[in-house]
Amino acid sequence: MMLESPTLPPARDRRVRRSRAVLMAAAVTLVSERGTADVPVAEIADTADVSRRLVYQQFHDRETLLLEAALDLARRELLPRITEDWSSEGAVSAKALALAEHMASHRRFYRALYTSPCGFAMSKALNSLFLPVNRQAVCDTYGRQIDERTTEDIAAFLTGGWGDFVRAWVVEDPDPLDPHEFTSRLVHIASMVLPQGRPTSATFKGADDGN
Repeated sequence: MMLESPTLPPARDRRVRRSRAVLMAAAVTLVSERGTADVPVAEIADTADVSRRLVYQQFHDRETLLLEAALDLARRELLPRITEDWSSEGAVSAKALALAEHMASHRRFYRALYTSPCGFAMSKALNSLFLPVNRQAVCDTYGRQIDERTTEDIAAFLTGGWGDFVRAWVVEDPDPLDPHEFTSRLVHIASMVLPQGRPTSATFKGADDGN
Protein backbone atom coordinates (compact mmCIF):
# COMPACT_ATOMS: atom_id res chain seq x y z
CA MET A 1 0.00 0.00 0.00
CA MET A 2 2.75 3.17 1.17
CA LEU A 3 8.18 7.30 0.83
CA GLU A 4 11.34 6.31 2.16
CA SER A 5 13.04 8.85 -0.13
CA PRO A 6 11.11 12.13 -0.45
CA THR A 7 11.33 14.02 -3.70
CA LEU A 8 12.72 17.02 -1.85
CA PRO A 9 14.89 17.02 1.27
CA PRO A 10 13.16 18.17 4.46
CA ALA A 11 13.40 21.91 5.01
CA ARG A 12 15.33 22.96 8.11
CA ASP A 13 14.48 26.65 8.01
CA ARG A 14 11.16 27.39 9.72
CA ARG A 15 10.21 30.01 7.14
CA VAL A 16 10.84 27.58 4.31
CA ARG A 17 8.68 24.97 6.01
CA ARG A 18 5.87 27.49 6.41
CA SER A 19 6.04 28.63 2.79
CA ARG A 20 6.08 25.03 1.55
CA ALA A 21 3.12 24.19 3.78
CA VAL A 22 0.93 27.03 2.51
CA LEU A 23 1.81 26.24 -1.11
CA MET A 24 1.03 22.55 -0.71
CA ALA A 25 -2.26 23.37 1.00
CA ALA A 26 -3.16 25.77 -1.81
CA ALA A 27 -2.34 23.11 -4.39
CA VAL A 28 -4.58 20.56 -2.69
CA THR A 29 -7.42 23.07 -2.43
CA LEU A 30 -7.30 24.22 -6.05
CA VAL A 31 -6.84 20.78 -7.58
CA SER A 32 -9.67 19.39 -5.43
CA GLU A 33 -12.02 22.23 -6.35
CA ARG A 34 -11.36 21.93 -10.08
CA GLY A 35 -10.84 18.21 -10.39
CA THR A 36 -7.76 18.70 -12.54
CA ALA A 37 -4.04 19.00 -11.95
CA ASP A 38 -3.83 21.60 -14.70
CA VAL A 39 -3.80 24.54 -12.32
CA PRO A 40 -1.46 27.45 -13.18
CA VAL A 41 1.44 28.10 -10.84
CA ALA A 42 0.36 31.76 -10.62
CA GLU A 43 -3.03 30.76 -9.18
CA ILE A 44 -1.46 28.47 -6.62
CA ALA A 45 0.87 31.27 -5.59
CA ASP A 46 -2.01 33.76 -5.37
CA THR A 47 -4.06 31.37 -3.23
CA ALA A 48 -1.09 30.85 -0.92
CA ASP A 49 -0.43 34.62 -0.92
CA VAL A 50 3.18 34.21 -1.98
CA SER A 51 5.12 35.17 -5.08
CA ARG A 52 5.26 32.89 -8.08
CA ARG A 53 9.06 33.01 -7.84
CA LEU A 54 8.83 31.40 -4.42
CA VAL A 55 7.06 28.40 -5.95
CA TYR A 56 10.01 27.77 -8.24
CA GLN A 57 12.50 28.44 -5.46
CA GLN A 58 10.88 25.88 -3.17
CA PHE A 59 9.64 23.24 -5.64
CA HIS A 60 11.36 23.95 -8.99
CA ASP A 61 8.17 23.21 -11.00
CA ARG A 62 4.44 22.61 -10.64
CA GLU A 63 4.67 18.83 -10.94
CA THR A 64 7.05 18.61 -7.99
CA LEU A 65 4.76 20.87 -5.96
CA LEU A 66 1.75 18.66 -6.71
CA LEU A 67 3.68 15.49 -5.90
CA GLU A 68 4.93 16.92 -2.61
CA ALA A 69 1.42 18.11 -1.78
CA ALA A 70 0.09 14.56 -2.24
CA LEU A 71 2.83 13.06 -0.09
CA ASP A 72 2.39 15.69 2.61
CA LEU A 73 -1.35 15.00 2.69
CA ALA A 74 -0.81 11.25 3.02
CA ARG A 75 1.90 11.67 5.66
CA ARG A 76 -0.17 13.99 7.82
CA GLU A 77 -3.63 12.48 7.56
CA LEU A 78 -3.18 8.82 6.65
CA LEU A 79 0.19 7.49 7.73
CA PRO A 80 -0.35 8.03 11.49
CA ARG A 81 -3.51 5.88 11.25
CA ILE A 82 -1.85 2.89 9.58
CA THR A 83 1.53 2.57 11.28
CA GLU A 84 0.40 0.90 14.50
CA ASP A 85 1.08 -2.74 15.37
CA TRP A 86 -0.41 -5.07 12.77
CA SER A 87 -0.66 -7.92 15.27
CA SER A 88 -3.38 -6.28 17.37
CA GLU A 89 -6.94 -7.53 16.97
CA GLY A 90 -8.80 -5.75 14.17
CA ALA A 91 -5.65 -3.99 12.95
CA VAL A 92 -6.09 -4.99 9.31
CA SER A 93 -9.71 -3.79 9.18
CA ALA A 94 -8.87 -0.52 10.94
CA LYS A 95 -5.96 0.25 8.63
CA ALA A 96 -7.91 -0.69 5.52
CA LEU A 97 -10.81 1.54 6.58
CA ALA A 98 -8.42 4.42 7.33
CA LEU A 99 -6.95 4.10 3.84
CA ALA A 100 -10.35 3.89 2.15
CA GLU A 101 -11.77 6.84 4.09
CA HIS A 102 -8.73 8.98 3.33
CA MET A 103 -8.78 8.27 -0.40
CA ALA A 104 -12.54 8.76 -0.62
CA SER A 105 -12.36 12.02 1.31
CA HIS A 106 -9.72 13.39 -1.06
CA ARG A 107 -10.87 11.61 -4.17
CA ARG A 108 -10.99 14.66 -6.46
CA PHE A 109 -7.42 15.56 -5.59
CA TYR A 110 -5.96 12.07 -5.93
CA ARG A 111 -7.93 11.25 -9.07
CA ALA A 112 -6.77 14.46 -10.71
CA LEU A 113 -3.15 13.56 -9.99
CA TYR A 114 -3.50 9.88 -10.91
CA THR A 115 -4.79 10.92 -14.34
CA SER A 116 -2.22 13.69 -14.85
CA PRO A 117 1.31 13.51 -16.32
CA CYS A 118 2.67 13.14 -12.77
CA GLY A 119 0.37 10.18 -12.02
CA PHE A 120 3.10 7.56 -12.40
CA ALA A 121 5.48 9.53 -10.18
CA MET A 122 2.80 9.92 -7.53
CA SER A 123 1.96 6.20 -7.58
CA LYS A 124 5.63 5.35 -7.20
CA ALA A 125 6.12 7.85 -4.38
CA LEU A 126 3.02 6.68 -2.50
CA ASN A 127 4.22 3.10 -2.84
CA SER A 128 7.53 4.12 -1.29
CA LEU A 129 5.64 5.80 1.53
CA PHE A 130 3.55 2.72 2.25
CA LEU A 131 6.25 0.09 1.71
CA PRO A 132 7.50 0.15 5.34
CA VAL A 133 3.91 -0.37 6.53
CA ASN A 134 3.53 -3.48 4.40
CA ARG A 135 6.99 -4.69 5.36
CA GLN A 136 5.95 -4.55 9.01
CA ALA A 137 2.77 -6.46 8.18
CA VAL A 138 4.82 -9.21 6.56
CA CYS A 139 7.20 -9.33 9.53
CA ASP A 140 4.31 -9.53 12.01
CA THR A 141 2.70 -12.30 9.97
CA TYR A 142 5.66 -14.53 9.18
CA GLY A 143 8.20 -13.57 11.83
CA ARG A 144 11.49 -15.43 11.39
CA GLN A 145 9.99 -18.05 9.11
CA ILE A 146 11.13 -16.24 6.00
CA ASP A 147 14.40 -14.51 5.17
CA GLU A 148 14.95 -10.79 4.72
CA ARG A 149 14.94 -10.91 0.91
CA THR A 150 11.65 -12.81 0.81
CA THR A 151 10.15 -10.37 3.30
CA GLU A 152 11.16 -7.47 1.07
CA ASP A 153 9.83 -9.18 -2.05
CA ILE A 154 6.44 -9.93 -0.49
CA ALA A 155 6.17 -6.37 0.87
CA ALA A 156 7.00 -4.90 -2.56
CA PHE A 157 4.50 -7.24 -4.23
CA LEU A 158 1.74 -6.28 -1.81
CA THR A 159 2.55 -2.58 -2.08
CA GLY A 160 2.44 -2.52 -5.86
CA GLY A 161 -0.69 -4.66 -6.09
CA TRP A 162 -2.65 -2.77 -3.48
CA GLY A 163 -1.44 0.52 -4.94
CA ASP A 164 -2.91 -0.38 -8.33
CA PHE A 165 -6.08 -1.67 -6.68
CA VAL A 166 -6.58 1.60 -4.80
CA ARG A 167 -5.74 3.70 -7.88
CA ALA A 168 -8.34 1.88 -9.97
CA TRP A 169 -10.96 2.36 -7.24
CA VAL A 170 -10.25 6.08 -6.91
CA VAL A 171 -10.13 6.72 -10.64
CA GLU A 172 -12.78 4.39 -12.06
CA ASP A 173 -15.52 3.64 -9.51
CA PRO A 174 -18.71 5.73 -9.70
CA ASP A 175 -19.47 8.46 -7.19
CA PRO A 176 -19.81 8.35 -4.31
CA LEU A 177 -17.07 6.01 -3.23
CA ASP A 178 -18.06 3.61 -0.47
CA PRO A 179 -15.13 3.25 1.96
CA HIS A 180 -16.81 0.45 3.94
CA GLU A 181 -17.48 -1.68 0.87
CA PHE A 182 -13.93 -1.16 -0.35
CA THR A 183 -12.59 -1.97 3.10
CA SER A 184 -14.37 -5.32 2.95
CA ARG A 185 -12.63 -6.04 -0.35
CA LEU A 186 -9.23 -5.03 1.05
CA VAL A 187 -9.67 -7.13 4.18
CA HIS A 188 -10.72 -10.12 2.10
CA ILE A 189 -7.59 -9.78 -0.03
CA ALA A 190 -5.43 -9.43 3.09
CA SER A 191 -6.98 -12.56 4.60
CA MET A 192 -6.13 -14.49 1.44
CA VAL A 193 -2.56 -13.22 1.23
CA LEU A 194 -1.25 -12.83 4.78
CA PRO A 195 -2.77 -15.01 7.53
CA GLN A 196 -3.46 -18.17 5.51
CA GLY A 197 -0.97 -20.46 3.86
CA ARG A 198 1.78 -19.23 6.17
CA PRO A 199 5.02 -21.08 5.35
CA THR A 200 6.65 -23.22 8.01
CA SER A 201 10.29 -23.68 8.91
CA ALA A 202 10.10 -27.19 7.45
CA THR A 203 8.92 -25.79 4.14
CA PHE A 204 11.93 -23.53 3.88
CA LYS A 205 14.29 -26.21 5.06
CA GLY A 206 13.04 -28.49 2.32
CA ALA A 207 13.42 -25.72 -0.24
CA ASP A 208 16.96 -25.04 0.93
CA ASP A 209 17.80 -28.74 0.70
CA GLY A 210 16.52 -28.81 -2.85
CA ASN A 211 13.68 -31.22 -1.98
